[in-house]
Amino acid sequence: MGFGILFVLMLGLLLLGPKQLHTLLGHVARAKAQFEQASRGFKSQLAAELDATDLGEKTDSHELLGDE
Repeated sequence: MGFGILFVLMLGLLLLGPKQLHTLLGHVARAKAQFEQASRGFKSQLAAELDATDLGEKTDSHELLGDE
């Protein structure tokens, strides 16, 4: 795994040069951070929706049983 990453970086260095490779890696890192942030937001929103659904089901079952 580490050898593959090293190979890709060396190939990028040869094809793009140090300045462009540095810029490209910055863009990749920023995109990865944005993706992770969106993923965390999606997970938290999904968890909130599931919790709300669970609460709604519990409330409905109590109303059916005559509990208040």
